[in-house]
Parts: sequence; structure tokens; C-alpha cells
Amino acid sequence: MIYITRREHFNAAHRMYREEWSAEKNQEMFGKCANPNWHGHNYNLFVTVKGEITHATGYLMDLKDLKKIINEYVIDKLDHMNINKDVEFMQGKMASTELLCIEIFNQLKAPIEAYEGVFLHSVKLAETENNYAEYFGD
Repeated sequence: MIYITRREHFNAAHRMYREEWSAEKNQEMFGKCANPNWHGHNYNLFVTVKGEITHATGYLMDLKDLKKIINEYVIDKLDHMNINKDVEFMQGKMASTELLCIEIFNQLKAPIEAYEGVFLHSVKLAETENNYAEYFGD
């Protein structure tokens, strides 16, 4: 079994808040992340797939194909967008790094696993240099 990882990057804005909470309670819970004028991050996304190498090519999966899938199903939908307002797969969800990481995994699983013998192992999403979430599926 071999694991390969593709790194991608996107920029997006979001706000952490609950509409049913007061401004004070949101500020107390989420701090600067509750700013009503939003804030942005330069996200780094790491997508790891696993499987057996095809001996004819020496590849598990052509990384150009993995890049194309990540861009089509994730980056094109998130880059330079407002996660709370513009991203269909995040509608009705808190725009936390943890939930975004899970939803990115869910977006990528089927198209990646359409390749014979290739399985999505994990998605790691770094919001900052020091803070990231990683999801391995259920």
C-alpha cells in the first residue's frame, strides 16, 4: 500500500457566528472570528490517497488527475469565495476548519474512488501555519 499526497491552496473568507446568539455571545465564543465584516484565510489543503501501484505506469494515480479532481470539486468552489454565503456544500453549516475539512472529504471521495484501486485516505486543511484539521472519513 502506498500513500500519495497533493497540496493545493485557496483563499476564502468566513465568519464564525450563530444567528440565534447575541453579538455579545458570538464575540465571547468566537472572538475576532465573529467579526461581522468577515475575515479571510490562505488555506493549504492536503489530499492523501492510498492504494497499490500499477506496475505498468509505476503510479498509484496520475497526480495530474488528482489535481483536476481537487480543483473541480473543491478549489473552484472555494477560492476567493465567502464560505458562509457562496459555497453550496457549506450551506447551513458552521464555517469552521473542522467542518470544512469534513465537507471537502465528502466532495472528493466519490470522484477519487471512481479510479480503480484508489481510495481517499485523508484530507488535511491548514487554516494557518499553526492550526489545521485532518479527517480520515468515518
